[in-house]
Parts: sequence; C-alpha cells; structure tokens
Amino acid sequence: SDRLTDGWAGASDGDLLVFAEAQFDAFVTTDRNLPFQQNLARHNVAVIVLQAHTNRLSDLKAFFPRLLEILPQVSPGSATRISS
Repeated sequence: SDRLTDGWAGASDGDLLVFAEAQFDAFVTTDRNLPFQQNLARHNVAVIVLQAHTNRLSDLKAFFPRLLEILPQVSPGSATRISS
C-alpha cells in the first residue's frame, strides 16, 4: 500500500478534501458536482475540475498542458474548471 494514498479509497468527498489539503496545494478531480456539494472555503486546497467527455486517461491527457499552466494561479478554497 502507498502511504501517500492510505485511507483515500472509499472516502467521502469531504474526507478527500481533508486528506488532500494535508498533503497537496491542489486537488484535481473529474467530479463536476464536488464544488457544489462541498464548502470549499473551509479547505486549504484548490480544487481543479477536469470536464472531459469521459474519465479515461486518453481523454484527460488533453487537459494536462492547461492544468500545468493554471496550477500556479489557483487559490486554496476555490474551484477552477477546465473544459474542452
């Protein structure tokens, strides 16, 4: 088991944000509803939502250049969407 992701499997969105803020500056997800279902202002992590046609890596790879471009600009407690 990877210590970095221990406890992540099966965790709720709120728990995922708590785990993420303890270890990362940004949390990247494909869950379009997460920003509406969670009070992001309570968390010290930026959320980036990738809006692809599918969650397949082949579709998500197209977002990587834009993701790397915006990472330095995102703010904790906020959500940023990247769509095609």
